[in-house]
Amino acid sequence: MEAAGEAAAAEELRGPAAFVAPLQPEMAAAVLPERLQRREAERQQGVERQRQKKEAQVVKEEQSEFLVAAFAREREAVEALLAAGPLEEAAARLQGLQKLLTESVRFLPPYEVRQGQETVARLQGDLAARRQQLQPKKKFAFRALKKEAAPGSEPRPAEPARPAPAAPAPGCGPAEGEAGGPPLCGFSGAEEQALELGPAELLQRDVVLAGLRGCRVRLRGNANTLRVRDCRGCTVLCGPVSTSVLVDGCRDCLLVLACQQLRTHRTRDSRFYVQVTSRAVIEDCTEVSFAPYTWSYPGIEGDFQSSGLDRNRNNWNLVDDFDWLATDEPSPNWSLIPEHERISCWD
Repeated sequence: MEAAGEAAAAEELRGPAAFVAPLQPEMAAAVLPERLQRREAERQQGVERQRQKKEAQVVKEEQSEFLVAAFAREREAVEALLAAGPLEEAAARLQGLQKLLTESVRFLPPYEVRQGQETVARLQGDLAARRQQLQPKKKFAFRALKKEAAPGSEPRPAEPARPAPAAPAPGCGPAEGEAGGPPLCGFSGAEEQALELGPAELLQRDVVLAGLRGCRVRLRGNANTLRVRDCRGCTVLCGPVSTSVLVDGCRDCLLVLACQQLRTHRTRDSRFYVQVTSRAVIEDCTEVSFAPYTWSYPGIEGDFQSSGLDRNRNNWNLVDDFDWLATDEPSPNWSLIPEHERISCWD
């Protein structure tokens, strides 16, 4: 009896045994350290970002494939029209092809963009060549042979010498760098001159400026294409160009350009003031800078309308450098002209 009483007293001193119930999920979440909860949230966000990125990549690839196929179909249609169709229809389809490429730049990889630009430039050259072939040729005419004077007759007085034909004006004629192609409009080889072409001379023409030194060129009108090659220390002021502008091998130049597509190769230490529908492209260029187009002249609004350019769409500050593939760092080869350094008055 005494032993039983002592056991009961000892049990009372120890108290009731502790009861541990399993934690409910809500309580477990509260008990988890805040750091672990934050890590889990970040992990979930990372998974979601990867999912969205993968879906966006799939959509982009599908769009790219669709656009490449559409471009190929339009290219074949233009080539067929150039071979045996009406040239005006070929020109209209070619302009549509240029517009398709311009609107597709952000969906296509750089390689496809470059291939498309080269295709459009080739077709533009083919169109110009076909137009030249279809121009009426000069008619052949027989010339009367001079008769020898009969013996004993008095010789006829010699006719006054005719002046030699004047050299062609530097405005429209064969331009350097276009061997075998049709006559183009432009200037070449001039030094320290003020050169100018007007609307009647430029309307839907292919213009070339080649080998100029220290010249100031004004092109007031709506050209079809413009090529500026191997120029040094020149200022080029150009009205709206319906399709593309190519600047190649220039240095220390100031170029004011409005166009659908701008391509710049092997150019350095030059400034561009541009109105461009697509993203400008540079390749093998250094120290080139960009600002928005600011030139104006009487009649420029009509030239913009005839060119088909949208004045409200200007990607002057979007430049693709084909020599700079890093996506997380800007290209060191081009920059934006600071606002306080931009030119607003050109005349």
